[in-house]
This record gives sequence, structure tokens and C-alpha cells, in this order.
Amino acid sequence: MIDQLQALRDHALEELARIDDLADLEAWRIRYLGKRGELTLALRGLGSLDPSERPVVGRIANEVKELLESELTARRDRIAAMLRAQEIARQAVDVTLPGRSGPVGQRHLITQMLDEVTAAFQRLGFQIVEGPEVEWDRYNFEALNIPPDHPARDMWDTFYVEWSGRPGGMLLRTHTSPDQIRVMEKTRPPVRIIVPGKVYRYEAVDATHESMFHQVEGLAVDEQLTMADLKGTLVAFAHQIFGRERRARFRCDYFPFVEPGAEMAIDCHVCRGAGCRLCKGSGWIEILGAGMVHPRVLAGVGYDPNVYSGFAFGMGVERIAMLKYGIDDIRLFFGNDLRFLRQFR
Repeated sequence: MIDQLQALRDHALEELARIDDLADLEAWRIRYLGKRGELTLALRGLGSLDPSERPVVGRIANEVKELLESELTARRDRIAAMLRAQEIARQAVDVTLPGRSGPVGQRHLITQMLDEVTAAFQRLGFQIVEGPEVEWDRYNFEALNIPPDHPARDMWDTFYVEWSGRPGGMLLRTHTSPDQIRVMEKTRPPVRIIVPGKVYRYEAVDATHESMFHQVEGLAVDEQLTMADLKGTLVAFAHQIFGRERRARFRCDYFPFVEPGAEMAIDCHVCRGAGCRLCKGSGWIEILGAGMVHPRVLAGVGYDPNVYSGFAFGMGVERIAMLKYGIDDIRLFFGNDLRFLRQFR
């Protein structure tokens, strides 16, 4: 019986040493240590031995069983470690190979231009303010000296959200000027703000018009502000955006919420004022509208127009970008053509 157990042990260990697969290892366990395994069947034969031999044979049988179970656990751990190493090797990355560069995004040209314009005015002491794109008629028109049925409303083709057959409802803002009113209602002078954002107009889309575009409007209110302060601010802005060699021109224009009103133009950067296709032969390119805040607008927000004065201005960001980079169609900004957008990194 002892010789049989030792032979079974040696044969089992020899076979175990050749196993390198978990499925084969499980088959080995069942064959030798299972309920009907060879070692189990051998142990059942202990009952037929002489009582004096049973302790010795039983001890040897238990030693064989413990040895096989110990070697089984060790072999299972080695196989598992080997399989993990193989998996790690399979997933390994060769760090000596050059990396694959992924696509790199960039800010849209309009975002770049917005940042550039707002940064220019921040350097001049203005703060950035933002407001709702869905606006009340009162802020978009009436508080800006454009009462109901005033002809000036024809200057802004409007998307109305709530329409009762007459002005006074809710609309998509046609300019960012309403936020100037909102700020003045809550703030005492001095006020120096710029308001960037999207605006909406019911326009027929063509090379120079879009139904949605971006504006930056500015407002300054304080004691003794004059047209000279307006001109100095806007000339400094033009020099930052278009270069210090640019000359500026101001001519009278009409806007309901300023008096007097003006348009600002810079000399054409292509022909240097001589006249070309870009400036339509005039030598000048209009870039924005401006003026001194109308006394009625100041009085409407509780400012005393006899004490305070102010100036306001507004520009289309797309127009500034078109002039700076020589772009001839506003639709290119929103066409998602990467060939166009990647030029402006």
C-alpha cells in the first residue's frame, strides 16, 4: 500500500510539472484529488489493512494528499502569473515608436475676434457684461428712445417670440444695447462696460448679411464726458486692432439712442486711402457706429442728464474680422468649412 501511494505521488507530480494550462490543471485535480480520484480511491482501501498498519499508511496517505494539494496551488499561481505576463506583453506599447498625433482643435475665428476686441477695451478700463438673448421690447427699443410705432424700428428687422399685433412683447434682441439699460438701472456712475454677444435680425442672407451675428457694444457714463473722450477711446481701439498707422474719420449719422450720432471709419489698409475695390474707391472703411448717449436714455434710468453725460458705440464682430483678414463673404464664418477655418490658428 505504501509503495502504491508513493508511485501515485511520483506519477502525479511528474504529470503536474508538464501542465501549463488552467483547464488541464483542473482535469489533473479531478483525476487525482476529486471525489473519484486515484488518491481518494486509494484511501478507501485503508479499511482493508491490518489495524497495526493503518496509522503508518494513513500518515503517509495524508502527507501525499497535502503535498499534491500544495503543488496544485503553487502550479495554479505560476500558470496565472504566466498568463498575466502574456497579456501584459500583448498589450504593451513600444514607447520608442513615434506617437500618433490626434487632431488638434482651435478657437473659431469669431471667438478669436471677440477675445481680441474685448481685450482691447479691457485695457482701456472697460468691464465685460453679458445679458439675455431673448429680450423684452422695453429694453430692446423703448428704453433706448425708440417708442412704439417710431420709424426707427424699421432699422431692426425683428424676430418676435410673443407677438400681440403691436410692439411690447418678447423678442430676440436685435443688438446688445439692452444690457446697457440693465446695467444703468442697477449701477450709479461712473459706468464703463462693453457687451459682447449674439444678436438676431430678420435679414435676407447674402455675402454681407446674416440673420444671426455677433456684436460688441460699449457704454461709458460719468461727469463731463465729451465727444473728445469718445473719439480718443475709439481711435485707441482701432490702433490696437488694425495697427497704429491707421487714421480715423468720424461723420454724422443717426441712431435713436445717441445725440449727436456718428459713424467711425478708418483709412483703407489695402490702398492706404488712395481708393480701391475694398473701400469702393473712397479710401475709407466704416467700422462702427457711435455717439453721445441721448439725454432721454439717461433720464429713463434715473441719471440726471444735467450732471452726467456718456458715450456709446457698437460694432459687428464679423465685420471687424472681414476687414482685418480680407474676407468677402460673411457666410464663410458659419459654413463649417475646415479649409477656411484652419487658416486662422
